Amino acid sequence: MSYRSKPHCGGQGVYVRHLSRELTALGHTVEVFSGQPYPELDEGVALTKVPSLDLYREPDPFRMVWPWEFRDLIDAQEFAIMCTAGFPEPRTFAKRLFKVMKTRKDDFDVVHDNQVLAHGILKLEELGLPVLTTVHHPITFDRRVDIAAAPTLRKKLSLRRWYGFLRMQGSVVRRARWILLPSESSARDAAKDFGADPAKMQVIPLGVDDCFVPPTEPRVPGRLVAMASADAPMKGIATLLEAFAKLRTERDLELLLVTKPTPGGRTEQLIDSLGIGEHVRFVNGISDEELVKVMGSAELACVPSLYEGFSLPTAELMACETPLVVSRTGAIPEVVGPEGLCADMVTPGDVGELANAIAALLDDPERRARMGKAGRARAQELFSWRAVAKATAAAYEHVIADYEKDHHADR
Repeated sequence: MSYRSKPHCGGQGVYVRHLSRELTALGHTVEVFSGQPYPELDEGVALTKVPSLDLYREPDPFRMVWPWEFRDLIDAQEFAIMCTAGFPEPRTFAKRLFKVMKTRKDDFDVVHDNQVLAHGILKLEELGLPVLTTVHHPITFDRRVDIAAAPTLRKKLSLRRWYGFLRMQGSVVRRARWILLPSESSARDAAKDFGADPAKMQVIPLGVDDCFVPPTEPRVPGRLVAMASADAPMKGIATLLEAFAKLRTERDLELLLVTKPTPGGRTEQLIDSLGIGEHVRFVNGISDEELVKVMGSAELACVPSLYEGFSLPTAELMACETPLVVSRTGAIPEVVGPEGLCADMVTPGDVGELANAIAALLDDPERRARMGKAGRARAQELFSWRAVAKATAAAYEHVIADYEKDHHADR
């Protein structure tokens, strides 16, 4: 169950696709229920669309809804919450899902919630369906960073309203039967910020698809690459752009940002103010094969985030033998391993430290080569979607048995 599953950007759609494929390969029957944007799924995996009003679609987010588009009171609630600056999708997706599942309750053994964390998901247990949930990371971190970065009091208040759904998510996590998390860091943060029970948590790291391989062509001299949502402050792109501008004063460099920026947003404004527009290129809307080529074309990659619950792009870059400069925060140190093995680590938000680390690595091709090979070896050893699927299937068995034990105790 995934309220949105964007295929090529954002970990939730990637998680849904690869986990469902590998569970199917293990012999399980998997059906994905999703709102827009819908996921790309592999052969053998069924998709049931649970459409929302798609209020945040591109290119017209926060769109006006015509009267004839409303289908029921759930649609009305979704639109009303948006109009009052809230984010309704998790809550309303779960309500629609419950209506659908009342007619499908005998078709499934277990329900896997992909961070919807809404009351309607928990209600599925009333239909006789055991439920477990994945928490990629508590969105409380996003809220803190976004509010801190807001330029005005009015914007801060608006963001507090936007993140109002977190009260619901915290309540649902505290009542969850079983919680999967991609890192020890996410587990600690879910316990701290959501009050989740550590005894109900299981850490299963994410996987890297086999398509992420080392390049067959020479890397482009002076090319840096970063994978991040350009206008989400938590991704640290502003820090990277300032460091890049500093390096550009004495080096011939180019930066590829794999993202789609908000037109006229803070990232485009910062690029203009730094005078680096000719040397920064945005890459988006590309296939996995094209993404692998981009990752493998750079001399090094940067992950400048202020926080990550796992950072799947970091593991994918490692699989491409691309050396890294990363922030020492969240789960990133868990992914890259010991300092200097696959990546150099810097303090998040420190422009000077990031610029110095990039410069030192650019000046040391032998260390970049060693780092890249160590990164690929670590990715192949630790991050396999087949291993994720096997561990997740075992979690399903545990949850089913736990539900049946409670059910028999109630009787």
